[in-house]
Amino acid sequence: MGLATVPTPTDRCIADAHRDYPATAELTYMDVAARGLMSQQVRAALDAHLDTLASGEINKDDFFALVERTRARFAAMIRAQSDEIAFTKNVSEGLNMVATGLPWEAGDNVIVCPELEHPNNVYCWLNLRQHGVEVRTVAPCQGHLPVADMIERMDARTRTVTASTVTFAPGFRTDIERLGQACRERGIFFLVDAAQSCGVLQTDVEASHIDGLAVSTQKGLLGLYGMGFLYCRREWAERIQPAYLARFGVDLGDAHEASMGSEAYKLMPAARRFDVGNYNFVGCVAADASMGQLLTYDPKAVEHYVVGLAHELAQGFMDLGLPVCGGAPGAHLAGIVTVGELGSSHYGTDDARFNQLYTSLHDHAVRLSIRRGVLRFSLHLYNTEDDVNRVLELAQQGLGSSRR
Repeated sequence: MGLATVPTPTDRCIADAHRDYPATAELTYMDVAARGLMSQQVRAALDAHLDTLASGEINKDDFFALVERTRARFAAMIRAQSDEIAFTKNVSEGLNMVATGLPWEAGDNVIVCPELEHPNNVYCWLNLRQHGVEVRTVAPCQGHLPVADMIERMDARTRTVTASTVTFAPGFRTDIERLGQACRERGIFFLVDAAQSCGVLQTDVEASHIDGLAVSTQKGLLGLYGMGFLYCRREWAERIQPAYLARFGVDLGDAHEASMGSEAYKLMPAARRFDVGNYNFVGCVAADASMGQLLTYDPKAVEHYVVGLAHELAQGFMDLGLPVCGGAPGAHLAGIVTVGELGSSHYGTDDARFNQLYTSLHDHAVRLSIRRGVLRFSLHLYNTEDDVNRVLELAQQGLGSSRR
């Protein structure tokens, strides 16, 4: 089976995308790293689905067709094959599917940078210590994932290297291509957490030498909580025995979903073997509609647009004298801009000025987060230059009042 087909981008103007997202009329929303906005098209699709459920006239074959269309759309977004996509509840489930399914032996090791990963991309590896697996940790380098150090730590017993494509704080890009190439050359499974990049940055799993990719749908994919995807490259997926198995992971051809084959079962091809039980159909409705919208734009153009806004925001903060993580905007930035000094709190910063600035911005209908002690502004295609200018003006006013 070939690559999933990417629809030809239309001439839709990204600068007008905000009109599809009703919340932008009331909010300056810069918090996609926590959750994205819902478009009016997604809301309409959900309403129609709920009407169908309320009517009682349900055709489950239509639901399964929806599942396959959603699977194909995500495959198209990351330049994969549909069979290489499995459905999950969230990022952490996708990471755990790989962590528990790989053929580990005592003495094997996994390489990770805990300080820059979400805890859910740490605990799943610590859990393997009970089987004699070594968790090799590396320290960050000025807020960046230390790719060179990770490559240096690889050896003959390294089975997996894992990294975020973009860290959730401070929000820097990882040199995924370099790390992936090193893993591919050594036969090491390269697993990425793409929670902060999918839907915002152009993604090509083959060009980046990615073997596994986990993502949830509520962030850059602009869907709902409670659903995600796992990409697993066919050559690896078919070497993995799922830690748990259900009917949809077993290949019985066109047999009914409730059919029971023989005890000598065959697993579904590639990543389909990871599918378990009935699907989150409501989540599929939202993701199908949101990804359908995203795929009407050229992914390169979306990345260029969002990163351009992030650069303007970062430079504007620097012009105000604020400590932007990473300094002047450059290749390290994606769609996230963080301000302050990295710490550990998600509830405040270590600087009263920035706590006050957060409160002031929030009171003026700006939505952002605090993560690891820094103010985090995260953008998507529904943001505009007006948003950037408004946040900078409000920040200047807030800083002025905090100095008095």
